[in-house]
Amino acid sequence: MNAPAIERTLVLVKPDGVARGLTGEVIRRVEAKGYRLTALELRTATPELLAEHYAEHHGKPFYQPLVDFMLSGPVVAMVAEGQRVIEAFRVLAGATDPTAAAAGTIRGDLGRDWGAKVQQNIVHGSDSPQSAEREIALWFPSS
Repeated sequence: MNAPAIERTLVLVKPDGVARGLTGEVIRRVEAKGYRLTALELRTATPELLAEHYAEHHGKPFYQPLVDFMLSGPVVAMVAEGQRVIEAFRVLAGATDPTAAAAGTIRGDLGRDWGAKVQQNIVHGSDSPQSAEREIALWFPSS
C-alpha cells in the first residue's frame, strides 16, 4: 500500500493578521499540526499579483474592497506541506466569517467582525489542489 501523496498549500497571513502580530501564532498552529513549512516570505502584494490571485472574483462587488484590503499592509506568504494539508489548513483556519468560526480555529479564536467592507479574517488557504498549485506559482514563482 502506497503512502498518501504529499500535498502543498499556500497560506497567507493577511494584512490584519500581520498588523496584529499574529503571524507567529499562525505558524505555530500549522507546525503544531505536524505540517512542514517549505517557503516563507514577508511580502508587499501588488495590484497585478492580487488580480491574478483573485481572478475568479473579478467583477464581483467585494473584489475591489478585497484587493484594497490586501494592499493595506504586508502579507506573510508561506507554503505548507503534508498529507491532506489543504483540507486540514482550511479546517484549522475556520469559517470565512470570524463571528461564525468555531472556537479552536484561527479565525474563531483570533478574528472578529470589524465592520469593514470586506472580511478581515487573518488568513487565506488554498481551497483545492488546483488552486494550491496556481497560487503557489503566483506567490513563489521559483518553487
